Amino acid sequence: MARCPQEPQVPEPTKSVLRWLLDSDPSIRWQVLQDLIGAPADEVAAERARVETEGAGAQLLALQGAEGAWAGAAWNRGWNSTMHVLMLLRDMGLDPASDPARRALGLVRERVTWQGNPQYDGNRFFAGEVEPCINGQVGAVGAYFGQNVLGIVERLLAEQLADGGWNCEAENGSTRSSFNTTICVLEALLEHERAGGGSPELIEARLRGQEYLLERQLLRRRSTGEVIERDRKGNAVWSRFAFPTWWHYDVLRGLEYLRSAGVAPDERVAEAIALVASKRDAEGRWPLETRYPGVMPLELDDGEGRPSRWNTLRALRVLSWYSAK
Repeated sequence: MARCPQEPQVPEPTKSVLRWLLDSDPSIRWQVLQDLIGAPADEVAAERARVETEGAGAQLLALQGAEGAWAGAAWNRGWNSTMHVLMLLRDMGLDPASDPARRALGLVRERVTWQGNPQYDGNRFFAGEVEPCINGQVGAVGAYFGQNVLGIVERLLAEQLADGGWNCEAENGSTRSSFNTTICVLEALLEHERAGGGSPELIEARLRGQEYLLERQLLRRRSTGEVIERDRKGNAVWSRFAFPTWWHYDVLRGLEYLRSAGVAPDERVAEAIALVASKRDAEGRWPLETRYPGVMPLELDDGEGRPSRWNTLRALRVLSWYSAK
């Protein structure tokens, strides 16, 4: 059965690591200022505003086609499609109220449709398709950018399984949830809730899904308590941290959701926190441990095995959340 871990030792960010993080893209800098340094709100807002005009955020916006899509598709397996770029822009914190965001999302809303399956051919982008893992990602970016994703949300609520989670294989008879699908759906429900769609039904469903992760300590089987070494579907190792994560679950992504949702950390996350803390290198940074196959629209880090600003930011953020308990 699952063991009770000792209280993890949570390292503090060093000044050199904070300088290294700040010597980077505006999309990282504003989040460091807000989440790790506690800078004044006007300083944070000024830095965030640069995401739309400088660096990776501006480059991604410039890649949008005249027809409204990125890479000519609503979704693809190359990680450079409309859905994937919008996920990155959400991660980067592009201000939904900014003129560039409003223009880009207007084109997506009016011109981009789903293709490739009779079940959803011709659906407008923010109507979604049929797989809850994909609809979760579309719902998350749509809610973040102020789009109407109520249809997606209602579908996701109807697809919740008895154990509290979700699974794309439910249509093929699966009755047990998937960590991969569940984390995608939870992120969508949280964004929709923040956008004003926090109905009692939605909140209840989100909290049940949240408990699905917590009951399993974010990385163990509920039935036996054993650590889940690899994901059955994608063969991903949940203890190796990627960015971007796309549809894949890992322990850091699970903790980021809990932090973002304002969950009060308890002993059920202690083992996951200890795992994150153990990944810190001698300089106080976290590496990009893995990346998933596919064509990125642009490179965001120095490569697999190298220190990653994105993973370092995310790790320090969850450690700060845990230590503040």
